[in-house]
Amino acid sequence: MRELPQPTLPLADLRPLRKPAPAAPRAARAPVERFSISWARHLDEVREAQALRYRVFAEEMGAQLTVPPGSPAGLDIDRFDAYCEHLIVRCEDDSAQAGEVIGTYRVLTPGAAQRLGGWYSDTEFDLTALRSRLGRTAELGRSCVHPAHRQGGVILALWGALGAFLQSNQLDIVIGCASVSMHDGGHVAASLWERLRITHLASPEYQVRPRLALPVEDLRRDLPAELPPLIKGYLRCGAKVLGAPAWDPDFNTADLPMMMRLQDLPERYRRHFLAD
Repeated sequence: MRELPQPTLPLADLRPLRKPAPAAPRAARAPVERFSISWARHLDEVREAQALRYRVFAEEMGAQLTVPPGSPAGLDIDRFDAYCEHLIVRCEDDSAQAGEVIGTYRVLTPGAAQRLGGWYSDTEFDLTALRSRLGRTAELGRSCVHPAHRQGGVILALWGALGAFLQSNQLDIVIGCASVSMHDGGHVAASLWERLRITHLASPEYQVRPRLALPVEDLRRDLPAELPPLIKGYLRCGAKVLGAPAWDPDFNTADLPMMMRLQDLPERYRRHFLAD
C-alpha cells in the first residue's frame, strides 16, 4: 500500500464535528447526525473517497469516467488525485452508512500543481488571466456527498475544514469548476449563465475563456432555472463567475469557472469558517 504525502494541515487541528438534531416533537426526537472529518493519510482512505465519487458521478449522474489503465473497478480516479490533498467526512452514527466516507473534497495546492504541471481547471479553461495569482490559490474539486446526508451539515463541515486549511497554508484564493447538469441539452445551464453574467461576473482582469465552450447562442436562455445548491452556496460566500461555461462531455455537464477570495467572504461566513 502506497502512502500518500501528508497533508500540510495537521490532522490534530481537525476535530470531530457534530450537527445538532433538527427540532422534533418531544415524544420522538430525531437522532443526532454524527460524523468526523480528517485529511486522508493513506491510499486506502483515498480509495474510499474515490468510491463515493464513483457512486455519485458515474452511478447517480451517469458520467462516463476515464480512469488510468489498470485502475480498480468502481472508483473515480484521474491523474490529479495523487497530487491532491483529500478531505473526507466519515459517518459516526448508527445509520446504514456507519463507518463509511459520506463526503469528500480534494484540494490542489500551488506547489502540487507545479509538480504536476498544471491545474484541473486549466484543462477546461485558459487560465492566463490568473497566472500572477495562482501562487496563493487552492483549487477545489470532486466535491460530493452521499445522497442520504445531503440535508445535514456535511458540506458545512467540509467548508469549515477547508477554511482552516487555507489559513494554515496562507492561501487566500479558491478556484474550481462548478457543474450544471446538461440532461436537458444545456438550456438550463445557458439560462443560468445568462443571469449570472449580469449579477456575478468577475471583473475583466479575472476572466477566463472555455477551451470547449457551451454553445449558449444555440440554446434557450430564458428559463427560470434554480441554481444548483453548491453554486448557490459559493455565491453566498462571495464567489464570482470567471466567464462563460465550458462543456464537459464526459460528465455531460456545463462547467462554470468560479473564484472566491477570502477577503470577499461575508462577515457571517467569515465567523463560521475562518479562525479569529
